[in-house]
Amino acid sequence: MQVAVVTFDGFNELDSFIASALINRCRPDGLEAFITTPTPVVTSMNGVEVTGQRPMEFVAEADVVLIGSGVKTRDVVADNRLLSALPLDPARQLIGSQCSGALVLAHLGLLEGRPACTDRTSRPFVEARGVTVLDAPFHVEGNIATAGGCLASQYLATWVITRTLGEEAARGVLDYVAPVGENLETVERGLRAVRAGEPVRS
Repeated sequence: MQVAVVTFDGFNELDSFIASALINRCRPDGLEAFITTPTPVVTSMNGVEVTGQRPMEFVAEADVVLIGSGVKTRDVVADNRLLSALPLDPARQLIGSQCSGALVLAHLGLLEGRPACTDRTSRPFVEARGVTVLDAPFHVEGNIATAGGCLASQYLATWVITRTLGEEAARGVLDYVAPVGENLETVERGLRAVRAGEPVRS
């Protein structure tokens, strides 16, 4: 199972790297994440240059696609060429967004009729697309999840691992990366956030 962590120029390091690092703890179980970029090299919001591991064409074949956040997301959604490079299919793929990545999903029409999570800076722009923004770090409906706040990227990764490999695999990853002495708290908080993000079914 392959995960495309879509990373644009101006990206937020926490968003792309936390999700990919946590997911890649599951390589032995067949789940692997790749930083996926529209150009061979992208530069973060803090000037860190990163060489992409996969080109944008990889998005079409990935089992999971996570849209990262950054300071140039509004430029991304104004670029029809970039948007057309994201042929996302929620019937076949798990799709997630981190912070301003929700704006990309909104422009692709994937958030119609469903609420979403995003960061405070991106909120008015996401709402301007007619999307109800929740005061929550994580929300999921079906195969589409959104996360708000940089450190909520751990919840997005936890969701991906839970949906693909099961809750025990997610527990193992969260336990490994938890601050010493806070293992149980970290594991339970991550799983609780993912469970809380699921809509209540009648």
